[in-house]
Amino acid sequence: MSVISDATSNKQSKHQSGLAYTTVWRWHFYAGLFCLPFILWLSCTGLIYLFKPQIDAWYDRPYDHLSIQQVQPASQQVQAALDAVPNAVFSAYEMPPSSEAAGRVILAVNDQVIKVYVHPETLDVMKIINQNDEFTRKIFALHGEFMLGDLGSHIMQIAAGWTVVLILTGIFMWLGKGGKFKAAGMLYPRFQRKDRPFWKDLHSVLGFWISIIVLFLIISGLPWSASWGTMLKNVREWTGYTQVQQEWISSSKAEAAHQQKMFKETKQQHKHQHAAHHGMVHATTLDATQMNILDQVVAQAPSFKLAYPVLVKPEIISMKQPWTVESQSQNRTLREKVVFNTQAQVVQVKHFSDQLLLDRIIGYGVAIHEGRFFGWLNVVIGVITVVSLILICTSALEMWFRRKPAHILGAPPIVLSNKLSWTVQFSIVVLAVILPILGLSLIFIIVWEKMVLSRIPKVAHFLGLKAGT
Repeated sequence: MSVISDATSNKQSKHQSGLAYTTVWRWHFYAGLFCLPFILWLSCTGLIYLFKPQIDAWYDRPYDHLSIQQVQPASQQVQAALDAVPNAVFSAYEMPPSSEAAGRVILAVNDQVIKVYVHPETLDVMKIINQNDEFTRKIFALHGEFMLGDLGSHIMQIAAGWTVVLILTGIFMWLGKGGKFKAAGMLYPRFQRKDRPFWKDLHSVLGFWISIIVLFLIISGLPWSASWGTMLKNVREWTGYTQVQQEWISSSKAEAAHQQKMFKETKQQHKHQHAAHHGMVHATTLDATQMNILDQVVAQAPSFKLAYPVLVKPEIISMKQPWTVESQSQNRTLREKVVFNTQAQVVQVKHFSDQLLLDRIIGYGVAIHEGRFFGWLNVVIGVITVVSLILICTSALEMWFRRKPAHILGAPPIVLSNKLSWTVQFSIVVLAVILPILGLSLIFIIVWEKMVLSRIPKVAHFLGLKAGT
């Protein structure tokens, strides 16, 4: 009797395990169907952006190998740039990457940032470009916002949330119906398998190996999103750290608003200053004192050996504001800032370690995310991750097309016990709280499915839903 009871119990346990697996598979299927286009998009744009330094250098090659006999002062290069761009104000002077390179002058016009390449000897303007029109800047905007501003950022955050759901359900499925560990098919694909079984092995094995990395990429990318970035800014304000501007941006809209604010303040400062000292002088010119400070600071900048690119800039063009030499390295941990007074004397050196804890954590995350933290190994890991994601998406499509019946979506069947395990349910609830946009989308989907989709027989049949429930 005991043997029969145990056998029955084992059979029921396996049956329940199978039901749970099928339910998780269903969630995994729908999450994947939604996320797959975004994952492919992020993979392709992210792969390109991993090589930002090389791409930027390729675009700048006509301006980095010039024949130069005598370099004119930085102030004259700045003035040449200002003369070439009407209604602009000086924002920063970018230190040339070599002695053969053109000077780069950063100007502001309303909410636009303009980069002007100036021949350091002849002072000829060689190129004028809106920084948003640079190839890698466009890739950055496509990667994080689809070039749709905050709307694109919110869409991307929804996709990020559902990708986490995709990973969690994928790990559950990776463990298998019986929860038994087998190296073959779990740690490495069984290459002797053919057709769909091989693609399933490839899909699950690659997913396992890169799951932690992908989760890190999602988390480290959240500060760039409109909603999470705004929340982190609010955290800084609540803790009283509003006097220090964070180095990360939450969205292109926020960056444009900040740029517009700085432009207006600088423009107003110009007007007051020139009215007091020179009368009716064009508002974008630098006076003799400012030019002298700029030249002295630029002359001292190389001695600090800051990570490239290096900007020399004033907080605001004013006799009362300090000037700074600061690194804008993609590896945020290498960023340093040297502060000068109006006599071009060093008064402070700020290191990455001096930043707020929150800013340092985000800095580490961004540097690793962009492949800049630990050299080429970081880039290689990024490339492997991206290629793996593309293969995972490809294998998912291949498996779907091979099992999909004609005229229906081919979702895994609904089982009688259509409930997720408590661990998966708890994880999803926690995610919905951490990522409110994910929570809202989840509520919308559940209501939409129950109230609309399942009540339309043809749609319910196509999606694999229970009609009339």
